[in-house]
Amino acid sequence: MDAASFQRLARYNTWANRRLYEACGSLSREDYVAPRPSFFGSIQRTLNHLLVGDRVWMGRFEGPPAGISSLDQVLHEEFPALRAARVAEDERIERWTRRLDEAALGGELAYTNMAGEAKRSPLRWAVAHFFNHQTHHRGQAHCLLSATPVPPPPLDLLYFLPEDRG
Repeated sequence: MDAASFQRLARYNTWANRRLYEACGSLSREDYVAPRPSFFGSIQRTLNHLLVGDRVWMGRFEGPPAGISSLDQVLHEEFPALRAARVAEDERIERWTRRLDEAALGGELAYTNMAGEAKRSPLRWAVAHFFNHQTHHRGQAHCLLSATPVPPPPLDLLYFLPEDRG
């Protein structure tokens, strides 16, 4: 993938998160925090994990380190605070991808994983993983939303493309 494709994925990420958060904003507190059979155990915890993952990777990409202690860390108990943090993180991701160029993408990313192990990865593939991770867990949140009275919104990339003005 080239820099322009990653910039488009950043815009898609913002679009999909906005749609998902609009739906989740209609949930009762009970439905938002209710235990559900899933990897993170609730809509609240799944949305928090998405933000955790994005902050960890953005800390690796541009610094400073995110200061995240665990992948299931709840950064924001209340939905309005999480939503505001999500908006800010999506803006950060879009700004960062606008600075990406082919020379940088051809390089390598050295980082320390959550287990404290030194890792190296081609930057291009680390960025691809970053966006794939978002889609994966957004899909989990979407599925969890299906078990509530609030219908999940369409999040398919092909629905986004006609709206993309980038």
